[in-house]
Amino acid sequence: MDNVRHLQHPQHDDGADDFGTSALVSVPPNDTEAEALVCTAILHSAQAYAECAEVIDREDFYRPAHRLIWDTVAGIVAQNGALHPTLVRAEIERQGRLAEVGGGDYISRLGTEYLPAPMAASFAERIAETARERRYDEHSIALKAAVLRKATGDELAELVADFQQAEQLRETTGHGPSHLTAALLNWDQFFVTDFGAIQLLPGKLMGPGQQITVVGDGKAGKSLFCQEWMWRMATGQPVLGDAPQAPIRVLYLDAENGQEQVQERFLSFGGGLGRMGELRYASFPPVRPLDTAGGGADLLAMVKATGAELVVIDTVSRFISGAENDADTWLGLYRHTLLPLKRDRIGSVRLDHFGKDKERGGRGSSAKTQDVDHVWELTYEGSGELTLKRTHTRTGIGPDVFHLARHAERDGDNWAPGGTRHVIRALQHVEQNIPGSEENIIMRLDAAGVPLDAGNRIVKAALADLQIPAGSNKIASIVKARQNRAKADTGNVPPQRSPDPIQETFPGNVPRNASRDGKAAGQTFPGNAEGTPGTPTVPPFPPSKGGDGEGTPERGDEKTPLCTVCGAPLHGYRLDRGYDTCIGCDPHTGSHPETTPHHTNTPAKEQ
Repeated sequence: MDNVRHLQHPQHDDGADDFGTSALVSVPPNDTEAEALVCTAILHSAQAYAECAEVIDREDFYRPAHRLIWDTVAGIVAQNGALHPTLVRAEIERQGRLAEVGGGDYISRLGTEYLPAPMAASFAERIAETARERRYDEHSIALKAAVLRKATGDELAELVADFQQAEQLRETTGHGPSHLTAALLNWDQFFVTDFGAIQLLPGKLMGPGQQITVVGDGKAGKSLFCQEWMWRMATGQPVLGDAPQAPIRVLYLDAENGQEQVQERFLSFGGGLGRMGELRYASFPPVRPLDTAGGGADLLAMVKATGAELVVIDTVSRFISGAENDADTWLGLYRHTLLPLKRDRIGSVRLDHFGKDKERGGRGSSAKTQDVDHVWELTYEGSGELTLKRTHTRTGIGPDVFHLARHAERDGDNWAPGGTRHVIRALQHVEQNIPGSEENIIMRLDAAGVPLDAGNRIVKAALADLQIPAGSNKIASIVKARQNRAKADTGNVPPQRSPDPIQETFPGNVPRNASRDGKAAGQTFPGNAEGTPGTPTVPPFPPSKGGDGEGTPERGDEKTPLCTVCGAPLHGYRLDRGYDTCIGCDPHTGSHPETTPHHTNTPAKEQ
């Protein structure tokens, strides 16, 4: 203070402060002697300063005079200037702050003493330890003050969380200017690096250390896609036609899907015991909101414990405390969580929902897209077809759009192990050669001349005639795919037919109006609830033979034997070998419907 008489030395036995101000409170932990010795060394040596800067920073000094000397020396070193007590004194005088160091006499006194540069670091360690004790002391005082003012439990917990995060950051980021100067680019190394040659992660949706957002409707299957993607990367498998790479350590944070869903999905991908690779999965983790300091510290601790190279946040709105429309929420998420990840070259994928207006992208403030490298929008187009389109990019590296097909195969009441996968749609011609696949069945229906806009009953009857087994879920998906083609090619749609509106459902969902008990059918992807049970079996209906375009049943000629159960004409080997039922009604196949004779209108019993 300017109105205080300054003395020669900053420490007195009576507890006075730097230059004579009486202490009104107990003196917190400090080591003034070690601080003075470090200042003595750095007044003469840049080497001493550099070694001490690896251990302490300016905040570790308790005495303001010592902190001012440290800052002044740091500025001179940064400019590659020469060090000497006289030069340091002159710089402080130029700043108009000479009174803070006893008019300069204190610097002169320190300058007359001598401490070898190699010894300075040992005294810096004493300063660091004492400073740590002082921070804990100050933290305890802050907690006591909060208790006295009747702070809530949450407020006290936040004080503790902020303190713990600050201490953790000190341990991980280093001290002094070394962690700051580490951010400076080495131009020689920088310009000989070919960033375009850096290998993208499997799937080519992002590069190492990048941060992306995957946005989509609530039922587009974002989690399903990302779970398979992460599992394949963590196990070193190819993704979306890309070549396999070495397994990548992935940390997946899930606050959306129950554990029974997660298990069923990964089994359907082909995962299981001993087949999960480097994937670490946190189901409903008890982390604090990631847009707060405490949440960022929690996630960084999990990353450190798992050694993760990539983090997935599913869904990001479940991991924040602020309003989605508030820009401060997303700025806080970046500052406390995403920035530390990016600084450590750890990639991140966060899942998000569309807003009310899809044209405006993800829900909430536009600030959420400002910090990511890429924004990918996942759109479900029906019949197992999806489009993954990049709408924002910082680098432009990699493809901008993927046309995907989603396959899911049933095995009784469960999803077949290894039967769920996402593939590039251009590769679907391979699927046409797989018996029982949707592509193969569609190809055979086309070859048989079944109209593209045929409904579920006609397609089901046609499949029975072609002796192709298919469940109701698969039939619904096939009908949807063929009707979409009919929309695109009006020449294939009979002009007199007025097909019902096409229902936008997921592949495998129960078709519209299938439920007769008034309950809505649920999503039937792996891990999701089945369609509503209890719907009576619909008796097979013979395919149209042209007729009037309204699905008129085929009238076999009088010499053609008919199935004794469903009434459909017998063809092929069923006719040649003397069978009296079609394969769909054969009791020996296990699929024989318990129906009354085909000439009645009584519906079949429930299976």
